[in-house]
Amino acid sequence: MRIAQVAPLWFSLPPKKFGGTELVAYNLSEGLVKRGHQVTVFASGDSNVSGKLISAWPKHLIKEKINGKVVPWNNAHFPLLNLYEAFSRADEFDIIHVHENSSILSGFFVDLVRTPVITTLHDPFIGQKSKDKWATFNKFKKHNYISISNTHRKSASLKINFVGTIYNGIDLEKYKFQERPKGDYLVWLGRFYPSKGVSEAIKVAKKSGKKIILAGMIAQNSPLSYNYFEQKIKPQFEKGKVEYVGEVNLSQKNKLLKNAFAFLNPIQWEEPFGLVMIEAMACGTPVIAFNRGAVPEIIKHGKTGFIVKNEKEMISAVKKVDKIKRQDCRKHIEKKFSTEKMVIEYEKIYKKLIERKQL
Repeated sequence: MRIAQVAPLWFSLPPKKFGGTELVAYNLSEGLVKRGHQVTVFASGDSNVSGKLISAWPKHLIKEKINGKVVPWNNAHFPLLNLYEAFSRADEFDIIHVHENSSILSGFFVDLVRTPVITTLHDPFIGQKSKDKWATFNKFKKHNYISISNTHRKSASLKINFVGTIYNGIDLEKYKFQERPKGDYLVWLGRFYPSKGVSEAIKVAKKSGKKIILAGMIAQNSPLSYNYFEQKIKPQFEKGKVEYVGEVNLSQKNKLLKNAFAFLNPIQWEEPFGLVMIEAMACGTPVIAFNRGAVPEIIKHGKTGFIVKNEKEMISAVKKVDKIKRQDCRKHIEKKFSTEKMVIEYEKIYKKLIERKQL
């Protein structure tokens, strides 16, 4: 198949550090190339992919500035340039696959081309309070959408045309399994937002008598993220107890995760997936998470970690982590969340939509 993969421009492919959606788009694109497909990737110019790369902008947007200021998350012009590059070449492809957030800007292009299009939504669905995005979803609800978990799909308050639910997958060759962790610390990794539960993770670690290492991105283009880190998280740093190691690359992430006693994920929102949980378990590290969003679809309670209701239950779960067999964590990810499995599932959807278009 001739496949267009349209990734966001926020981070390069593969992301050098943070970049969840971009990592999924990269893994999928690379997996499709390995299976013999002709893949064209629309991404930032500083990306490195096996398929053909077409760039609407030379560098990823986190490194870009407008009038001396960082590009805000809600910027639409750069994403639209990227989408235009893909859809203006629609006749060159058998299918166009867009990886997108809740703005679904691709919806404005879909009905203008003959090529089948699917959109994977990597963000939660927008409610009626966001009138503009709600109106957009309502207008384009009959387009072809992929949800990244069953919970994600059920959260949609509009009757959207879902053509499948496909879990995100990771390249397991890049995540090193560790039978016995060399460290005795807890770990939290992600983007610094209140909804990610960083402060709650610190509380749990302190009450458990465990050191916690924090790693991840402070979003400079988000005042909420920056202020949360500076005002709420940074004052809690304490050498030997609460340490921040910055934003980590894949090698650093591997070392941090595989040597951790457990990964804490006390999320405060209905997260549609949670890529870092499968990364942790791939390294053999059990995950303890609040029962929200797609957590029950990712963790096998009592087998690869623990699903808890609150901080008290999370503290109790920390004391039981040594009952988890780390081999079970790895096997669980190999079975359900590999790149290979994700690629095969997307191939099925692609073929179905292409055949339907040919009828």
